Amino acid sequence: MPSPFRKDQLSPEMAHRYGLDRAPWGTAVLVLSVICVFAAVLGWIGVSMASGVRARVLTWDDSATDHVTVEIEVQRDGAAALDCVIRAQDRTHIDTGYATTSIAPGASTVRISYALRTIAPAFTVEVLGCAPPDELRVAPPQFPPGVVAPSQPYSE
Repeated sequence: MPSPFRKDQLSPEMAHRYGLDRAPWGTAVLVLSVICVFAAVLGWIGVSMASGVRARVLTWDDSATDHVTVEIEVQRDGAAALDCVIRAQDRTHIDTGYATTSIAPGASTVRISYALRTIAPAFTVEVLGCAPPDELRVAPPQFPPGVVAPSQPYSE
C-alpha cells in the first residue's frame, strides 16, 4: 500500500523510517540497461574493427600518365588467400584506375607491387580493402558515365 504522504511532507527521519528516501527501482534498472547496451555496442564495434586483415599503401609512382606503380603491404592473421581492391583517383575524386588483385596463401605480412593502368594521371592511390574472395565488400568503381575502366594490370 503506497504511503499517503509525500517525501517532502515528512522529516528526514520519518522518510527513512517508512522507506520514502530510496530511489525508485525503475530508474536504477533503466540506467543499468542503458549502460549495458552502450557497452555491447562498443564491444561490437571493436570486434568488427579488429578484423584480421590490414592493408596500406607504402609508395606509389605516378611518373607516367597511363599507369601508377603501387606498393602495398598486407598484414593478415593466418595464411588465407585474399583479394585486394586498389583505386586511383584524379583531383576531382573520379576514378582513373580500379583493380582487384589476388594474394596467394602464405606469409602473414606480404608486400606486393602492382602496376595499375589509369585513364588519366593519378592524384591519389588507395587500397579500398582486402578480404577473402567471398567476403570482399568495397565501393564499386566510380568512373564517369560512358567511361570504360581500363584493363588491368598495366604491361608495357
